[in-house]
Formats: sequence, C-alpha cells, structure tokens
Amino acid sequence: MRAPFSFITRRCQTVGCWQQIAYLSRVSSNSRANHTSSDACKEERSYYITTPIFYVNASPHLGHVYSAVLADCMHRYKLLQGFKSRFATGTDEHGLKIQQAADAAGEDPLTFCTGISQRFRSVFDSCDVSFTDYIRTTEERHRKAVEHFWCTLRDRGLIYKGIYEGWYSTPDESFLTSTQVADAVDVRGQAITVSLESGHKVEWVKEENYMFRLSAFRTQLQDWLHKNPGAIQPERFRQDVLQWLQEELPDLSVSRQRSRLRWGIPVPGDPNHTIYVWLDALVNYLTVVGYPDGHGHWWSAARHIVGKDILKFHAIYWPSFLLGAGLSPPRSILVHSHWTVNGTKMSKSLGNVVDPTERSQDFTTDGLRYFLLRQGVPDSDCDYTDHKVLKVLNAELADSLGGLLNRCTAPALNPNQTYPEFCPMSFPSERGGRAVPEDYRMLDAVQNLPTSVARHYERLNVYKALEAVASCVRQTNGFVQRHAPWKLNRTDDGDRRWLDAVVHVSLECMRIYGILLQPAVPRLADKLLSRLGVRDDERKWSDLDFLPSYRGKECPFQGRSLGPETGVLFKRLESASGEKEKTNLMKKHTKTRQLNKFTVR
Repeated sequence: MRAPFSFITRRCQTVGCWQQIAYLSRVSSNSRANHTSSDACKEERSYYITTPIFYVNASPHLGHVYSAVLADCMHRYKLLQGFKSRFATGTDEHGLKIQQAADAAGEDPLTFCTGISQRFRSVFDSCDVSFTDYIRTTEERHRKAVEHFWCTLRDRGLIYKGIYEGWYSTPDESFLTSTQVADAVDVRGQAITVSLESGHKVEWVKEENYMFRLSAFRTQLQDWLHKNPGAIQPERFRQDVLQWLQEELPDLSVSRQRSRLRWGIPVPGDPNHTIYVWLDALVNYLTVVGYPDGHGHWWSAARHIVGKDILKFHAIYWPSFLLGAGLSPPRSILVHSHWTVNGTKMSKSLGNVVDPTERSQDFTTDGLRYFLLRQGVPDSDCDYTDHKVLKVLNAELADSLGGLLNRCTAPALNPNQTYPEFCPMSFPSERGGRAVPEDYRMLDAVQNLPTSVARHYERLNVYKALEAVASCVRQTNGFVQRHAPWKLNRTDDGDRRWLDAVVHVSLECMRIYGILLQPAVPRLADKLLSRLGVRDDERKWSDLDFLPSYRGKECPFQGRSLGPETGVLFKRLESASGEKEKTNLMKKHTKTRQLNKFTVR
C-alpha cells in the first residue's frame, strides 16, 4: 500500500443533512452488536490475519517478505493451537502511478498488474507463505464490496462533495498538508516542493472531489484506543496514534476526477469520479471474508499486520471508515518497522534492494525466514547484511540446534536408534542422583518455554520467542557437554542408565523445540521432528507435554525408533569470500606438503 494522505479543505458544498447525534447513536449500537459477535467468535476460536496488500509499482523486496512471513508465522501458530485461521495477502492494483507505468510499458493496466502480482505470489510461495486467500483489487468480488461500502457511507451522510486545493504527490498517490511538504531543488537546479516523508516532488492541485467526514470520528477513535490497550501493538505505536489524535482531524478526499484517474473503480452513481485508491485498497480486508454478506463472524476476529509507514491510514482512517459503515475496528493492528541494508534505506537508485527470491536460494527458505523473524524487532528499524545472515544461521541452526541433534542421534551415542528409557533414579525429581543444579534449572526453563513463546508470539515479538528457544537450546547443549555421555561405559549398568537418561532428556528438549519452531521454520521443524520419530498428529500445541517420565507419567516416545537419517539438520553456510579464503588455504597446505616431500632432512 501507499503512504497515507490528508487534504486541505478550502470550500465545501454539503450534500444532504448531517445528523451527527443520531448517527453516532447508530454506530454505538452497531459496535455493541459487533462485540457480541466477537465474544461468540472467541468461543469458536477463529482467527483472521492479514498483511497489507502490496502496491504493484515494483517487484517484491525484503520488507514485503517480512510482513508476509510475520503474518504466516502467526497463522501457523494459531493453527497449532487448534484455531480455525484465515490468512490473506495480495496486491493493490489501482491508481494513477499504475496507470502511468502501464502506459509507459505499452501494456493495458490489467496485463501490467497481473505480471507484477504474479511476482509477489511467486516470492511468497518460495518463502512458504501459506496464505488462504490472495486478493487483487482488480477482482470483480472486490469491486462489488467497494461499491457497497461506498454506498453505505454515502447513505449515512458521511460522504459529501466539495472543491478543494492542496499538495499532491503522484509517486506516493497521496494528498499532503502544508506541514508535510518543504522547498527543495531538483537535479537541474530548479526550485520544487517535495514530500517530507518520501522526498518525492509534489504539485498544487485544485479539483472537485468527494470527501469523507473524518472529523466526526476523533472522539470515538480516542475511546477505542483507551478502552483497548492491545488495539495497536507495540505500545509505542499506540502512543503515536493517540498523539496524532490530540489535533483536529481534517476531512479526507476519497475520490479523484475520472479525467485524471481512469484506472480505478468509478464512484457509484457518478461516472465522472473514481474512488480514491486508499479507500478502495483498505476494503480488501472485508472482501476476503465475504463482505457485504456473511462477513461478521470472521471480521470480528480480524488482525492486521502493517508497516509503520502506513500506520496512520490503518489506525485512524480505516477504523473511521469502519465505524462509519456500522462495523467495529479490527481486533488489533500489529505494526513493524523497516529494514535497512548496511545502515541505508533500500532504494532502486542506490542498487541495494535485497532480492528475497535470490536470498532464499542462497540461505534456504527456512534460513531466510529464521533470520528475518529472529532479527526483526517490530518497534525499531533492523539492518540486513549477508554477513549477519551467515553468522546467525551458522551459530543457531547449524551449530547449536543441528549439532545437538547430531550428537544425540549419532550411532556411537545411540546405537539402537531409539528414544531411550528415562531412569528416575539417575535424574530424580527430588534432586540427587547424577544430576546437578544446572540440570534442574534447564528442565525448568524448557518446562516454561511454551508459555513464554506463546506470550511473545501473541505480542508479535517473534524475535523474543526465537531467542527464548535459542537460549534453551544452548542450555541443552551445555547439559550434554557437562555430562559427556560419550565417555560413559555402556557395560556398566549405572553408566548405561545415566547415558540413556541424558539422551532421553535431550531428545525431549528437541521435541519441544521442534513443535515451537514450526510457525517460524516449518521445513526445518518437520525435519527435526521426523528424525525424532514424532508423528504428524503429535505436533500440536497440546502435545507440548515436556518430559512426562520425569513426573512419573507415561511417555509415548520412550522406546520408539527414531526416524530415518536424512543428513545434517541445517548445512553450514559459507560466504563467497569465505570460500575463496578456504580455497587459498587448501592450495597453500597442498604446496607445503609437496615441498616437505622433497626436503632433505
């Protein structure tokens, strides 16, 4: 989606009578009805998550994939918990910029949009983004939803016609106030005016458009945010919105003259105007769940994931549109920050745009997913470098988790290739035997891990969830290293029981890690759980019963054969420079051996 807009109202010609008191009463009644529906939805455990729909002015980049992978992670997490979950993404295909780009390419707009939309779809497929619906704003179902939504707002007296003038940015497709622009000089030394946010050139326009009465919703938005502390997460972004609401809200332009913008949905009943692309685009969230018929159940479970650059439109304009149409705001808006590359904003002109398809091939699908989710901090910008990817993946997936699996399933340590028996005498719950205090602290950490991970997932802090798992993996490696089971004597009954207990505990830890990692790295988690012999029907959130043998309960895995060996869990990655250094070192060693062979001693 594009950057948010606002507009300066110069002169208005109000159409119809504005009965604000009666209208607000209707909205309040409808909101209560929606909350009742929300309660029913909670009982039925439904979940609906969306990404923004992405503007087809350029190929997908790392930021787009981050939004999609975040939403996919939440969708998979809810499915593990037994929810009925829907996950929607797609492309935003109307607007003046698309119209101009298609003309420049010598294509009709729909053909142009279809080509780029397919690129997004392909990238998401390559990154295992398991959406249940892919919406395009050029679809007939969406046009019908937008027309109905517009008519609902119009019939409620919320849309009127007026003559306006103000700044407009074609690249951003946004209207701007005088406080959002500044004077600048272009490359030819000519004076221009630019958007403070994007740096794009703006022009002064004056035209007759339709306006939405945003000014009527300020108090309701404030009440919504105060009564629902989790409505916008992280908290810093909720505070930003509350700060914006300290000022009066200007009414919004929601149409453009057809003579200026042909590529869009015509205003119902007025073919001389086109519905503004932002209002068009936002309705996609309703289109997906069947609006205007049968949408209530799923809409009451709606959560949006958005980038911070489009927060104002999702947190102020969209909830106002919804309230105006008699619908409740989304259950929550989950906001993330941006990705830079080597500390610099991604830009085609700088040539530093990261190609997610290429990187998923270099680092594997799960490797790229893991890095984005592990390093992406929602409330602050994050920096990408290939070196960071190599460092994180080699340390946490190849060495720590992969090394732990290799140790505990190696024939030297586990010759029978089974989930060995747990010996309560070697590792008693009352403490004693061969276990040491650090071992019990590790058990406590893994026992509490599912609760911690769930809390972080719910708050969109996936990076904290993965850090919690990584910390426990390190503790489990420490446990194995501390007791060095490879040094134990299998012919001694005491040593054998203790060795089996150490391996059993380690495998149980990895089983928990595998289940918890499924939303983030589904392929790697599947490989891990399959190697442990965990069946597909034993990988749900309800299966996170850690080490039942320790508590005197029956363990269904004890004595079970491990799954087949399929190679290392995650292959160590080498950078291009690292490979070169390695090759040079091998050549040096070869030359040295050849020289030593002929040296007279």
